[in-house]
Amino acid sequence: KVFQAVVSCIGVDGTIYIIPKSFEIALNKLMSEIQSTFRGLGLLIPYCWKKGEACVVRGSDTVWYRGKVVAVNGSTLQVQYIDRGYLESISQCHLYPTTFYTGIPPFCIPCQLYKTLPMGNSWQQDAVDFLQELLKNEEVEIHVEELPDNPWDKLSISLYFGGISLSSFMAHQKYCVAEDSQDIQKLGLFAGDIPVSPSYILPPLPVPGDTFPVSVTHLVSPKEVYICLDPSKNLRKQSATENGTSSDSESLDKALRWCNKIAKSFPLVTNFKKELPCLAEYVDGLWYRAKLLSVTKFVPDILIQFVDYGTYLVAPMSRLRHIPYHLLKYPVQAVQVLLAGFRPASDDKNIERIPYSPEWSMKALWAMVDCVEGKRLSASILTLSPEVTISLYGDDKNLVHLKLIEMGLAELDE
Repeated sequence: KVFQAVVSCIGVDGTIYIIPKSFEIALNKLMSEIQSTFRGLGLLIPYCWKKGEACVVRGSDTVWYRGKVVAVNGSTLQVQYIDRGYLESISQCHLYPTTFYTGIPPFCIPCQLYKTLPMGNSWQQDAVDFLQELLKNEEVEIHVEELPDNPWDKLSISLYFGGISLSSFMAHQKYCVAEDSQDIQKLGLFAGDIPVSPSYILPPLPVPGDTFPVSVTHLVSPKEVYICLDPSKNLRKQSATENGTSSDSESLDKALRWCNKIAKSFPLVTNFKKELPCLAEYVDGLWYRAKLLSVTKFVPDILIQFVDYGTYLVAPMSRLRHIPYHLLKYPVQAVQVLLAGFRPASDDKNIERIPYSPEWSMKALWAMVDCVEGKRLSASILTLSPEVTISLYGDDKNLVHLKLIEMGLAELDE
């Protein structure tokens, strides 16, 4: 069985507590009932608490939760929040004994990773802290591998976050080993681990002649630009199913969000091959999909291109990481195109030129930026080869290059 769940907490022993997404409505309804039933403080009169006794506990957020007493230490009790999994030592004045709601099973499920053996046979504190930081309150994909003999014991699962196997990743980080001795490289966790040269795939393009909405993500010159086919969201949702590790609802931006949490733990790029896919850190501190362009072993900086935007960056080697292999299954979001219908003005007297495209003035480039930046654009494909050539229309339905012609920065190309 495969389902989506939210990780509510990580136990001190590495137990992963999850709440299936399908339980959320029922849990929220129960929580509302509890808040209506219990108000104010907990039990203020003396009471003899017993281990295993059901209660409601008033959390630090002043919300009441279902609980169970797991240890009694004088006036302090250790309580487990049975619908969240976590333990807390708390004063008796924040608890109330109750038999209400005891017939409703806990909404969170204790889990363990299937055929995964922690280093030293138990999860070390640094591994537990890492899991807590990585997974708490995050939505993940659960694959049920083995049911426990006792229904109250831990469920054996495979857990995937952003398309990455948690067991594989934790083994790669040396926190555990796989009991079946599966080689981490055979898992293909990173693109650099596979013997064939990895590459990105191109998105399917609309039929020539059809008009479709686009946004411009990068301009090389007034005539050469990168477009995204869905302007409402640059990193749009893609269907992603590979070896059962991803669901159709998973999207590239969600996968990248996960990768940003752990990117600095990925291996540095050491094979500087042109066109090699990688993750690169942009100036905003976030990591994006990229590829290597200009490579030399004797220069510490590498020219890269962010494939989902078309933009370029000269980045130090320290800001380049191996890309998780599953990120290659999403088509690139930015498509390089040529705009049809115009050419540089033969009488453009502006001295400042684009260094790599001197037939165009910088004024023409900035004028085109003004025409397309933040605008609702549409396009129609004219040719697919040798280059993708399009007609690009502004939000007024007129060809965007007409503005440059009016300004004397371009002329019609019949």
